[in-house]
Formats: sequence, structure tokens, C-alpha cells
Amino acid sequence: MGKLFGTDGIRGIVGETLTADMAYRVGKAVAVVLAEDKKGAPEITIGKDTRISSDMLESALIAGICSVGGNVIPLGVIPTPAVAYLTIQRKADAGIMVSASHNPYEHNGIKVFNSRGYKLSDETEARVEALLLSDAPIMEKTGSEIGRMIRGMREAHENYIDHLCATVEDDLSGLRVCVDCANGAASSTAPDLFRRFKARTDIMHAVPNGININNRCGSTHLESLQETVVNDGYDIGVAYDGDADRCLMVDEKGNIIDGDKIMAVCAMDMRRAGKLNGNAIVATVMSNLGLHEFCQREKIQLVCTDVGDRHVLEEMLACGYCIGGEQSGHMIYTEYATTGDGELTSLQFLQILKRSGKRASELVSCCAQYPQVLVNVPVASRRGAKEEIMASEVLAAAIRKQEEKLGQEGRILLRPSGTEALIRVMVEAKTEEMAHYYAEELVNVVKSLKIT
Repeated sequence: MGKLFGTDGIRGIVGETLTADMAYRVGKAVAVVLAEDKKGAPEITIGKDTRISSDMLESALIAGICSVGGNVIPLGVIPTPAVAYLTIQRKADAGIMVSASHNPYEHNGIKVFNSRGYKLSDETEARVEALLLSDAPIMEKTGSEIGRMIRGMREAHENYIDHLCATVEDDLSGLRVCVDCANGAASSTAPDLFRRFKARTDIMHAVPNGININNRCGSTHLESLQETVVNDGYDIGVAYDGDADRCLMVDEKGNIIDGDKIMAVCAMDMRRAGKLNGNAIVATVMSNLGLHEFCQREKIQLVCTDVGDRHVLEEMLACGYCIGGEQSGHMIYTEYATTGDGELTSLQFLQILKRSGKRASELVSCCAQYPQVLVNVPVASRRGAKEEIMASEVLAAAIRKQEEKLGQEGRILLRPSGTEALIRVMVEAKTEEMAHYYAEELVNVVKSLKIT
């Protein structure tokens, strides 16, 4: 990756590493690159999540795009996958989402999709970065060549909801569902979406105030959803993250249904329907050993990639696979979408649950889950710090030692976050106590490396 684009666009703390001026310059650079390819004024959709900073960054992006002659279609607060979908439907040249996904409200980000709803290619990102990092000024337009905002997209949300509904064959009647919108982008679509179905659905955490996105709610904080599902007798709970491109669930007993389990259930259903292309699931190296065992038992090929939905999607497109995703709840269904879509994922799972006649806990029992401990270790925020830590021979020796001790009874994975100043330490073992022990040992090693 380049100096600005990470695994999921440009991210940072607003006012520190991500400013209105940067957003303005990003808007200019993206529009200039698109204009070069199109040989004319580009048309760009823009959506945003509910963070207090999203309005500011959206405005700066719009100003930058218009200043160099690009035209903007504002979509308002809307999920990330909706931006990708509507960019295609509108036949726009690109789509931009202002969001930092599951991160706290102080963070924000800029994610760019191409005209086909996929993330920008490495080559295009490199061209945008070259303009951003260059000292040469980007000439602005004057007079009638200045870009403008294109209004009249009030039906955009309805179009996206129509699309999601068209992927479901069942009315979901008989199910009692609790939906957690994380006080994020799903707040703008999920209530209307679930009103289309006959399931008894209640919505929680759908009153965003700019600073409560992902705050003790949503897919990163499932505790309140777990409590509500158990105490109030729901069949299942559904949780999205801040921009609704992820989905995790909670069964009737309060147990978490992660991305691995969701993919296992959906893959089995696809195979029964003759739709599991290549008889394969695409996951990442973070997938649980339970998913590996499930695939081995069911004779389904499990293709593992590096962490990040970009890598998952690249493998899916290269080989024609139709389902893939991450344990964290970022799932891609290439029959219906070009990127991860939390609401789409939830509907696919819910219709399988309805047809099965089983309880959610019974349905997902096909895929075991080994105890897994994931610790996010904060490190210095300067560029290159994470890479220096990962290259440390001291750390490498510690990992080798722990792997020898675990043998075949677990696994260890350390990786730098693609979006935050963190080193992620993941350990799986036969018991939770063992996983915690080995994880803590490695966390201490990372902390001991004095890299500033």
C-alpha cells in the first residue's frame, strides 16, 4: 500500500491525521485522476456515516471535487455498500464513503469505489497519492467549468432497500429479531428495510448524535444485544458496525455468531441449491480452526487470504467464488454485491434460519469454535513503527518458541492493523486459559520493544 491509503481507504483521527484540508485535497486528486481517464468531467457519489466529523469531511470533499470541475451526487447518511451499489446504478465514475467503519467516533476515513463498485485499484490509488504528495499545485477551474452538486437522489435509499429485498425469497414470518444499528449508517436504512418483512423486529441503537456511533453497541460491542435477546426472548439478534458493511449475530442463548459460522451456514445452503461456485469458501488467515474443521468434514474447499476484505474479494473474483469474508463479520456475496454488506448478510442468514425451522444455536452448531484470544496492542502512531515491530528478531524468536509449545493444539498469528496504530495478537488453543496465557506472553514482548 501507499503512504496514505491503507487496507480500507484513508483513515485517521479527525483534526490530527485526517483534516478538512486533506479531504479537500483528496477530493481534488480523485476528480483529476478520474477526469484524465474519462477525458471529461467526472460524476461522483458521496455517502457518509453518522460521525460528528462526517458532515465536515463530506463538505470538504465536495468542495475539492467541484473546484476541479467534477460533479457530485450527495447520498447523505447511508451504508457503505449502498454507495457502491448506487454508484453502479447511477453509472457514476466513482463513489466515496466518509466513514471509519467500526472505529470510535474520533476517527474517520475516506473510502473510494470505482465505477463498478469495487475499491480503487492499486494503480489508481498510487496516481491519487502521487498528486496528494506532490508539491505541484492542482489547477482549479473557473467560470462555467466549476463542478456542481446534482440533487434529486431522495429515492436512493429506497432503491438500495429494494435491491436488498430482491435477494430474499422468504417473508421471514414467525421470527422475532432484534437489530442493533450501532447508532451508525444502518439507522438510515434498517428500520425501513425490516418493515418490508413479516418478522417481528425491534430496532435498538438507532438514534445517532454524532458521538455515540459504535459506543457500547453494534458489532464491536455485543453485550447489550446479548442481554436484550436473552432477557426478552428473541430468536436472534443482528448487529451492524458504524457503516453497516459488517454483521455479527447473537443466538437465542446469547452466544455470538461470528463471520465464520455465518459463512458455514450460508455455504451449506448455497451448496444445496447448487450455487456454491467451486465448492469453496474464501476466508482469511484469521479464520477459526473450527471453520477449517467444518470445511474438511463437509469436503468444502477453504481458501485463505491475507487479512482484509480487499484480499478476499480479489481471490473471489479471480476464481469465480461466490461467498467469502472475515470472522469479524465482513462478508461478500458476489451474486448480489461488490463489497461487504451487513444488511445483505443478515437477510441471507435469516431466510435460512426461517426455512430450517431450527433455533439459531442449533443451526450454527455445524461449525465449532475454538477458544480464540485477540489482543490489540497500541504502538507508536508514526509511519513505519508497526513494520519495525513485526520485523523484530526478538518477536520472531518469541513466536517460534510459543508455536513449539502449542504444537498441533493451536495456532498463533500476529499482524499489524491496516487502519490503526495497533499490533493484533491472536492465539487459538484447546482451552481459553491456554490461549490467554500464550497471548499475554506475546503481548508483553510487543510492549517491550521500545519503538517510538
